Amino acid sequence: MKYALLLLYLSQFGYLSPKYRNPTSGNLLDQDTWEKAIMEFQSFAGLNVTGELDGETMQLMSLPRCGVKDKVGYGSDSRSKRYALQGSRWKVKDLTYRISKYPKRLDRTAVDKEIAKAFSVWSEYTDLRFTPKKSGAVHIDIRFEENEHGDGDPFDGPGGTLAHAYFPVYGGDAHFDDAEQWTIDKSRGTNLFQVAAHEFGHSLGLSHSDVRSALMAPFYRGYDPVFRLDSDDIQGIQTLYGPKTRNGGGSGNGGGGVTPTRTPRPKTPTELDSELCTSPKIDAIFNTADGNTYAFKGDKYYKLTENSVAEGYPKKISDGNIDAAFTYKNGKTYFFQGTKYWRYQGRQVDGDYPKEISEGFTGVPDHLDAAMVWGGNGKIYFYKGSKFWRFDPLKRPPVKSTYPKPISNWEGVPNSIDAALQYTNGYTYFFKDDKYYRFNDRTFTVDQSDPPFPRPTAHWWYGCKNTPSTFNTLGNVRLPDEHSDDITNLILDAATDDYQPYSRNCL
Repeated sequence: MKYALLLLYLSQFGYLSPKYRNPTSGNLLDQDTWEKAIMEFQSFAGLNVTGELDGETMQLMSLPRCGVKDKVGYGSDSRSKRYALQGSRWKVKDLTYRISKYPKRLDRTAVDKEIAKAFSVWSEYTDLRFTPKKSGAVHIDIRFEENEHGDGDPFDGPGGTLAHAYFPVYGGDAHFDDAEQWTIDKSRGTNLFQVAAHEFGHSLGLSHSDVRSALMAPFYRGYDPVFRLDSDDIQGIQTLYGPKTRNGGGSGNGGGGVTPTRTPRPKTPTELDSELCTSPKIDAIFNTADGNTYAFKGDKYYKLTENSVAEGYPKKISDGNIDAAFTYKNGKTYFFQGTKYWRYQGRQVDGDYPKEISEGFTGVPDHLDAAMVWGGNGKIYFYKGSKFWRFDPLKRPPVKSTYPKPISNWEGVPNSIDAALQYTNGYTYFFKDDKYYRFNDRTFTVDQSDPPFPRPTAHWWYGCKNTPSTFNTLGNVRLPDEHSDDITNLILDAATDDYQPYSRNCL
């Protein structure tokens, strides 16, 4: 990719000021600004942040993608969530749309069906309803165009930019490049349903997400025959429009709607490792890039499902007593033990490891208690004793001189925690001994709920049988009475929470 094209790419998608879009305009780009733009692109795309145009960075820049900016507003590098909200939304939940210009190479009836299915992706998890109209004013106008088409944002032919859409404050319309080979239910070409579902996310107020598995990630990743909306997308759309409360609500034409799924009432858990139920204290917990959750304890590790421990676990690890672990935005998992750390890609060591923590994480102490990537700003946080450190790989130095700071800044979280993570439901959790705390990122305090926090980890996270679901106000376990020692009554004991009992969503 030539220098001029790189400038165009970085400015077009929000990493450089628009003044650099034309390299002949006389605006000179200094080295620091150039490297910072590359680093921000790499960080957003989940690559290793080097500031250099390596092969992996160039390859990702060459992929087909959405034409909407990754960074809405040049220079705004802070994010409140991993999903991103543009800042506007529709004030009504019954929306209308029209396909005013169809693609040249697809059957119109088939296109109608795919567009309705794309809208139903978002109505499955909200009370939004989408109704097609053949005439009159509509909320979202859909057109298939080529090259310059009247909005000042021309398409570029096959590949490159596939489509773009406008946020609600700008009208919500969606345009698709008709030079693409749009296909339906085929691995070749460009899948219309997946691209349309992504663009309609913009039409509803979502910006691009830096979660690679999210629908709202900017890069087209090919046809997925078993499509599911990522939890990151669900959190984003429900932040704008709230969770689903009414039945139905797919496309208003009665076709293409998807029946919402609910977390089923759990089956009685299979017999678990007695050590985890009788001694719930863990060493570390983290989410993998594909959304799975693992807990480490001694020389064993456990895969956690929505309501218990997965069958076939625990499994042994070669070197136990992991201090901390987290998965970063590049999809790679970091493990910390003593003075050293390892980087993994999936289950394989990703390079020459172990390395000294002081070498790869300058400013962070050895012998950590916990680590996590916090959803509040996407930075890495390390915890030890009564203190915590914030690590930002884009900054030099990565740990500011104002750190460490007291853990008491995280109101309600105790010192000397065992583990921490942001779970796939968007909440932040801290673990200590046999208890866990759910942290509210907006009020920056431990959540107020009934039953209160902290709660017993064994019951809520591991699905252990005949274990209590609450603590009394002194922090001791509240035992069931002599007539309520079965799991049904234990679930009823927890049913005062705001969500479906005994599901990870009510953690």
